Amino acid sequence: MPNASPSAPSGESPQKGSGGGFNRLRPVRGLPIASPTLLSVRDVARRLKVSSAVVYRLCERGELLHHRVSNAIRIAVADVDAFLSRNREGKK
Repeated sequence: MPNASPSAPSGESPQKGSGGGFNRLRPVRGLPIASPTLLSVRDVARRLKVSSAVVYRLCERGELLHHRVSNAIRIAVADVDAFLSRNREGKK
């Protein structure tokens, strides 16, 4: 009786984890995998060491540039950096 376990066609070795669709995804050669450039309100609040309510207020007043993605507010890292440079302590 032949082996009951599934095997690859002759001449091919079975790939580890070949049963799922996501396991077959590979990064495109030559393209770097970018880190996320948009932060959530919670992430910005943690970086600024303030509450989420303060971040929402800054966005509402236009002091912190933001983008709406569906029903969520997202803030670019560059916009957080620009906000910080405009509002440094000891500014003369």
